[in-house]
Amino acid sequence: MVSIRRATVDDLPAMQHCNVLCLPENYQMKYYLYHNLSWPQISYVAVEEDNQTVVGYVLAKIDEECTEENMTGHITSLAVRRTYRRLGIAQKMMNLACDTMAEVYGAKFCGLHVRKGNRAAIHLYKDRLNFKIEDIDVKYYADGEDAYAMRRELKPVERPVVQKEAKSSAAADE
Repeated sequence: MVSIRRATVDDLPAMQHCNVLCLPENYQMKYYLYHNLSWPQISYVAVEEDNQTVVGYVLAKIDEECTEENMTGHITSLAVRRTYRRLGIAQKMMNLACDTMAEVYGAKFCGLHVRKGNRAAIHLYKDRLNFKIEDIDVKYYADGEDAYAMRRELKPVERPVVQKEAKSSAAADE
């Protein structure tokens, strides 16, 4: 069975290993650490409960150049090991990351880049997660492949209004 939880600093080496197994774009450990220290609430791991192996992750951040009116999150990387694909793990992690971006940081949008040739990921993003293609970034990847820049509007989080309780007249008379 696989469970999904927030990523911790202790998960970073396993996330990097999963990245190397699954994706052609690889990052140095300091990049994972930067994300975890800067935005600790919005990256998640999928863990095989039997052996505590990280079988997937989503690495996310908040764009540093946005204003409060257009606060935007960004999915830096998403990976699920091949034998765990098509189980809904990526979709669940993405929804958790996006919901947390909106709840914790007030993000109104989430963006990402995906290889033009990655049909499975494009299907996930467009058809399951409601991302829309906004642009094409020519030669975005190190190997020269183009990327679709995609974006999704996030649901605003309803925060309850907390009102201070008025002291009761009995308590005020004491």
